[in-house]
Amino acid sequence: MTPDERRAMSDELRMTCMKISRRTRFENVESVAPHQFSVLCKLMDAPLPIGGLAEAECVSRPSMTRTVDGLVEGGYVVRVADGGDKRRTWVYITDAGRESVLQTKRSRDVWMNERIAQLSDDECELLAQATAILARVVAR
Repeated sequence: MTPDERRAMSDELRMTCMKISRRTRFENVESVAPHQFSVLCKLMDAPLPIGGLAEAECVSRPSMTRTVDGLVEGGYVVRVADGGDKRRTWVYITDAGRESVLQTKRSRDVWMNERIAQLSDDECELLAQATAILARVVAR
């Protein structure tokens, strides 16, 4: 493959990944915005302070505060003051937030599985190989 062909393939791959990402983002059952869903996913394993969420999402603290405010209003998270440091507030996902994440993931899985089901066995095998390659590319 020539350098020009590699660049063209790279561009096509990037655009296709963006389309898949955009399409699956809108497969959510709840009325949670994509940036809010990302925060909820971060909280599934453990609570985080606002600053930790801001850093994980690569946004400012004020921006994360607004995002968390919306999630609190929706009943998806709660804020809890740190007992040892009054300046620090922890964000915990609620049962409603956890259920929203699980429902959205199920909906996105259905969307993807419906499309994969339309592929031939050979295409599925090729897609599995490509997925492994893409995972390596992203890990670098």
